[in-house]
Amino acid sequence: MNLERFLRTREPAWNELAQIVAEARTRPDRLPPARLLRLGALYRAAAADLAYARRRFPADPAVATLEELVGRARHLVYASERRSERLWGFLAHGYWARIRERPALLAISALLLFVPAGLAALWAHGDPADAAQVMPGRFDGLTEPRTEGTDLGLTAGEAGTFSARIFTNNIQVTFVAFAGGMTAGLATAAALVFNGLVLGVVAGLAVQAGNGSPLVQLVVPHGLLELSCIVVAGAAGLRMGWALVDPGRGPRGERLVQEARAAAELALGTAPWLVVAGLVEGFVTPEGLGVGGAMAAGVGLAAAYWALVCLPRRGDPAAPAVTPVPAT
Repeated sequence: MNLERFLRTREPAWNELAQIVAEARTRPDRLPPARLLRLGALYRAAAADLAYARRRFPADPAVATLEELVGRARHLVYASERRSERLWGFLAHGYWARIRERPALLAISALLLFVPAGLAALWAHGDPADAAQVMPGRFDGLTEPRTEGTDLGLTAGEAGTFSARIFTNNIQVTFVAFAGGMTAGLATAAALVFNGLVLGVVAGLAVQAGNGSPLVQLVVPHGLLELSCIVVAGAAGLRMGWALVDPGRGPRGERLVQEARAAAELALGTAPWLVVAGLVEGFVTPEGLGVGGAMAAGVGLAAAYWALVCLPRRGDPAAPAVTPVPAT
């Protein structure tokens, strides 16, 4: 078959394939089922045509055009499978490798959260009158002395509302800690310190008022995992912040893009764990597990999370290459 006849007989199918590719753009799920099946058939035929054209007419410009079309169609035909495989591989391995990349920044994030929390708790326990003046009003119920045997005097609905406020607050702090990296990490550090202060004041006042047990039962089952997510989000924000402060060798903009991509991956991988915490808050916390049960649920969940962080597995894929960032 000569070139002229080859093009005349095969170009209509290539044009149809190009039209379907244009309709789908980058998402094959835009296509109706019949067009999706037609895409697969036309792609296989075009791939066979390309193999033939490379052998018979390697120097003709039509080969390059067909290569480009087959490449775009291949992306649509195999994109869904590749995306799901990559996403699962990232959630199972890559996310944990990302967290392990910057242990120093992870430690700094934890210190920025928990050191202010500990100091604020000691202050609130020793000076409740002054501490009560700076505590957000939405947490008043947990810091007011309760009547003996009433378990805070909260109904099941009120206890759920209070627990949901804690969860919502931690979600907000997680987002701010991540996004604050664009301010050279200053907003990230401020969010961690401020949330630590609030956490410490609430805990200190609750214990001072005799409400330590209800605090544990309402907060610990989901709260320890949420605090873990905040620490990781803080480390992600600090990564971006350090790229702005000290980009090392190379352009600052390029460095920021690299670290922003890594930070976005951390945010993506952390999101499902926040959902887990939300499910625990919605379905486990209201069951009234008692102090022992609440501690077991909260510590067990957080321990499982950090075990996945700390135990690298053979065959873990290397995270995308990013030049190491100094921790100090």
